[in-house]
Amino acid sequence: MRGHSAPSPLIRRLRGVVFALFAACTAHAQSPTAPTVSESPGEIDELWQKASSKYDAQRTELLKDVENADREGPYRADWESLKNYQAPEWYKDAKFGIFIHWGAYSVPAFGSEWYPRMMYVAGSPEYQHHIATYGTQDKFGYKDLIPMFKAEHFDPAAWAELFKKAGAKYVVPVAEHHDGFAMYDSGLSDWTVAKMGPHRDTTGELAKAVRAAGLHFGVSSHRVEHNFFLGPGRAIPSDVNDPQYAMLYGPAHNWLMNPWGTPLNNDFTYVSSAWANDWLARSAELVEKYHPDIVYFDWWIGQAAIRANLARFAAFYYNSSLKDGDHVGVINFKDYAMQEHSGVLDLERGQLGDIRPLYWQTDTSVSNKSWGYIENDTFKSPQFVVDQLIDIVSKNGNLLMNIGPRSDGTIPEQVRQVLLDVGAWLNVNGEAIYDTRPWRAYSEGPTKVTAGSFHDTDVANYKPEDFRFTTRGDVLYVIGLAWPANGEAVVRSLAATVGSESVASVGLLGGEPSLRFEQRVDGLHVHLPGPPPTKYAYALRLKFQHPGR
Repeated sequence: MRGHSAPSPLIRRLRGVVFALFAACTAHAQSPTAPTVSESPGEIDELWQKASSKYDAQRTELLKDVENADREGPYRADWESLKNYQAPEWYKDAKFGIFIHWGAYSVPAFGSEWYPRMMYVAGSPEYQHHIATYGTQDKFGYKDLIPMFKAEHFDPAAWAELFKKAGAKYVVPVAEHHDGFAMYDSGLSDWTVAKMGPHRDTTGELAKAVRAAGLHFGVSSHRVEHNFFLGPGRAIPSDVNDPQYAMLYGPAHNWLMNPWGTPLNNDFTYVSSAWANDWLARSAELVEKYHPDIVYFDWWIGQAAIRANLARFAAFYYNSSLKDGDHVGVINFKDYAMQEHSGVLDLERGQLGDIRPLYWQTDTSVSNKSWGYIENDTFKSPQFVVDQLIDIVSKNGNLLMNIGPRSDGTIPEQVRQVLLDVGAWLNVNGEAIYDTRPWRAYSEGPTKVTAGSFHDTDVANYKPEDFRFTTRGDVLYVIGLAWPANGEAVVRSLAATVGSESVASVGLLGGEPSLRFEQRVDGLHVHLPGPPPTKYAYALRLKFQHPGR
């Protein structure tokens, strides 16, 4: 037989290229950070369930507590029962609270608190910033920012003192944001602020300080949205795909959305029963550990796969709050998530156009670009916050104002000053805000706010003819949103007409207790002294000849 001749140099080079390509493809396919976007939702969810299984026993016990509480109070896990809920009086009296977005996303201080998601969205500013600052997402992922979150200057007592000076009556830190890193001492995860980063139960410490300052304490949970939040990481080489980090990154499913503005239960993202039960257990854990007066939920609790467990949680929380304290708790919900009587509606970064008979709340932020701390943010003025608070209170609502501390636990000076200026105004005019209820009309004047969510930066340029009304007992408060240059306020709603109430006295909060006035057919004319007693708006205290008639 003739022997085989040696392959030519060209053939050898071609073989080498083929072998190299095959080796590279094989290595990429075997890499734990390789994209997994093509895997089925069920397979992906199983990886998260397996990673979280070490806490199955604790989760089961919490779910039993939820089930038992459904039989230990007036509320049941159905909407017919829950619609009998009424917000407690302390909450209706409080009017003003502080919201806090703080976590590992404060470390990069870039983009927004959605940095954990956007850093995995190829081509986004956060994606590019992350690679330029820290490296590629398969080598340096979100998990690697957690050790950098040290909170070394976090002083819960100083925070509580500032919030009290700001005039706030309740404080609601985010206990867990969409990123899946628990900002409390959770017994259901390895990835918590008590076990990593600061190695402190920052939520527990703040709860103690806030209550010592005489304020009410709540918690905010955005956990439910973690189901999809890190999903973009599956489309690129990243640590989101690595099974060893599945407990932190969660299922990271694809987010399937209906057009904006449709009800939340039209969201078709994959949600397993295991995820729905984990959400319920974590929510119950927050209640049992911290006994919050408020539980704030972000969007998505109205998702169809969650809603049944939402009813279970509401019954558990309301019954538990009555058992552990002297008043029922408050659940803040968005949009269509709950039956409207069963909790307190929250409007994000917006206001209503009129009085709402059911109590409600606006949440917004001192900062305009982000809820968490970022560099080069812009901030609302104290006057803007005061005006917004006045408008919301006149319509039967509360204002929950957010701040974003730095990762080291310090609060930016610009934010501190806004809070202190608002507090200075409330120190003089709080009588017209706290403990009040709406009048028969919330306002008069030419200037109206834009109703709906996400209009909080639409500035209303109020005029001296713009007033808001609140009441307390037999007193009517007329809050002027701009000081008249001629020193005379004219309130058209109090004109001297047939059947109208006769004004007996008018005083200026922070100023003269008795002012000259005439009640004419075109309105109540009040002669104001100058200059105004405080910056921004001013408040008149009115009494009538026949109160309660």
